[in-house]
Amino acid sequence: MDLRLAGKRALVTGSSSGIGEAIVKLLAAEGVVVVVHGRNESRANAVAEAIRAGGGKAELALGDLTTDAGADAVAAAALAGGPLDILVNNAGVFNNVGVVGFLSWTEATAADWAQIYNSNVISGVRMIQRLVPQMRERHWGRVIQIGGGLSQQPQAGGPDYNASLAARHNFAVSLARELKDTGVTSNVVSPGAILAEATRPMFTHLAQVHGWGETWEEIEYNATQNIAPNDVGRFGRPEEIAAAVAYLASPIADYVSGATIRVDGGTIRSVI
Repeated sequence: MDLRLAGKRALVTGSSSGIGEAIVKLLAAEGVVVVVHGRNESRANAVAEAIRAGGGKAELALGDLTTDAGADAVAAAALAGGPLDILVNNAGVFNNVGVVGFLSWTEATAADWAQIYNSNVISGVRMIQRLVPQMRERHWGRVIQIGGGLSQQPQAGGPDYNASLAARHNFAVSLARELKDTGVTSNVVSPGAILAEATRPMFTHLAQVHGWGETWEEIEYNATQNIAPNDVGRFGRPEEIAAAVAYLASPIADYVSGATIRVDGGTIRSVI
């Protein structure tokens, strides 16, 4: 199916690994000129080089989106090659404690809440403020937030992280209302538990703690049952999130506004 994306330009924040990397690679395969973003130059450049080696077009934008100066630098680099048609706000942090799980209500300090909100919410707002005005002027654009199921069905652990995802979902819908009749849409892709570079160490650690198996096949099945029970019986893959993003980024999704596409194997149980 032709998504009619050839010739578009896209910035995907946090695209030097994981879900973001899968998104830029799929968009590039569809003919999009992608801007790979990250804070580590060698990692971001490796992704861009891999895209170019496969015949795609990739540029680089380096910077820390948790600061205004960093966001200014990323926006300037992303626009240097021409106007942007697509912004995917993917950058953010998974949690504050690495491989051992989420902070609890008693562990998460006010500073932890502020830090994760800045990383997961304000960073996206900064890029919207810098890039969406020129989309409005050109009367076409796509803004896509990467959210998550914990925004709708939060657990006890990681209240700061859960709330940051909920904020992403909320402001995406608010932005859609703001962009009414402009030709620019705002939507959300909401992943379930995804097996990526950042999450595999945590799943492996929890498997050791709880005795979920020795082989990765055993670990994934048992971890899925305990962490994110779903109808498919496994974790998602970054490429599956990228496919939903590519659809929303395309002209064929013109009639989709303020929507959430859940890619979670059926983890979130809702008829709405």
